[in-house]
Amino acid sequence: MRVIKKYVAPALFLGLLFSSIIAPAHAQGAEALSGANTAWILTATALVLFMTMPGLALFYGGLVGSRNVVSVLMHCFAICCMASVLWLVCTYSLAFGDGGPLNAYVGGLGKAFLAGVGIDSSSGDIPETVFFMFQMTFAIITPALIVGAYVERIKFSAVMLFSLIWSILVYAPVAHWVWGGGWLGAMGVQDFAGGLVVHMTCGVSALVLASVLGRRSGFPNEIQRPHNPGLVMIGAAMLWVGWYGFNAGSALAADGNAGMAMTVTHISAATAALTWMLIEWVGHGKPTLVGIATGAIAGLATITPASGYVGPVGALFIGVAAGVVCFYMCGVVKNMLNIDDSLDVFAVHGVGGALGTLLTAFFGAASLGGLGHSEKTIGSQFSIQLTGVIATLVWSAVLTFIIVKIVQALVGLRSSSEEETEGLDIVTHGERGYEL
Repeated sequence: MRVIKKYVAPALFLGLLFSSIIAPAHAQGAEALSGANTAWILTATALVLFMTMPGLALFYGGLVGSRNVVSVLMHCFAICCMASVLWLVCTYSLAFGDGGPLNAYVGGLGKAFLAGVGIDSSSGDIPETVFFMFQMTFAIITPALIVGAYVERIKFSAVMLFSLIWSILVYAPVAHWVWGGGWLGAMGVQDFAGGLVVHMTCGVSALVLASVLGRRSGFPNEIQRPHNPGLVMIGAAMLWVGWYGFNAGSALAADGNAGMAMTVTHISAATAALTWMLIEWVGHGKPTLVGIATGAIAGLATITPASGYVGPVGALFIGVAAGVVCFYMCGVVKNMLNIDDSLDVFAVHGVGGALGTLLTAFFGAASLGGLGHSEKTIGSQFSIQLTGVIATLVWSAVLTFIIVKIVQALVGLRSSSEEETEGLDIVTHGERGYEL
């Protein structure tokens, strides 16, 4: 008994000493994840998914003719499902995985099917599964935005095949360049929530696809007007609310930066909407509901890359620029380039994303009311931003053209003229949006 006490007492003492050292370390590890930040990104994830379904679906659905509304809703819904599965299979890994010697350009497949990612895996101070889901919603809405370029005349099989290949070859690499440790991020490109990654990739690709696909019958003077401006406004309002998750969520924290991102997002959207309305009112005599809603989307797209870097005054100027530039670019694309980008994806998202990316260099500077996150001069930061715009434009255009030609050879692109006349709702899906 005396021998047992001789050895047990020191053992208990050492055990207590060891636990006093290890326990705090374990507690610190457990506290490394922020409950507040995790809760906010969970909420932001739901908001961004809300942008695609139902926001974007209703926005685009209201803009087309009544005999094609079901096809647009189907495009948005099916792309959401396809992009979600693809994100699990490979595109998350390509965007945010380690690409080894090619890491400057694309990630590897080490995280395909979420290999090695469990409930204890973290990305910063949030669970990696939450980061995975948040970024998935960006990968969903980006190919869905392209829907606006080809409505009322494309085969459904072409939509699905194009969106699948495009997500792998265009979206994932550019996301890696900017956010996944790639060359643009290393260079210092500032794209807070997707001016390059989301809006420029989809906008440029939309223009290329619309050009190859060809114009709708009767374009540009005999195209049916938006069949339901009310749906357009409701969809735009849902997009506006969801955009808070898009931009403020990209802070990846429930902090002041997220609060400022939300503030400037709202200011830019409201300013651009009013600017678009005034131009339309003065130039065409009547302010339209479709016009003010489209202006708000232009303001939201343009502030996206700048939202984590600019202040309220910068957002005001960016909103005015978005309203003016995007409004007139709609006419340039349709009337001067004679390209039937049906719902103005390039003019609103492509041009807006590029404009916002470039203006970030100016209004992100502390001297102009920005948050001053860059230690570079305005000129040097502008040069970096311009490099990002050019690289994204060239990559998106070239790869999209190749993908479109592949899809065209495999399944074809265009519906027949008879199918377009009857409407894709009943021809492709056997359903009608309205039974009148």
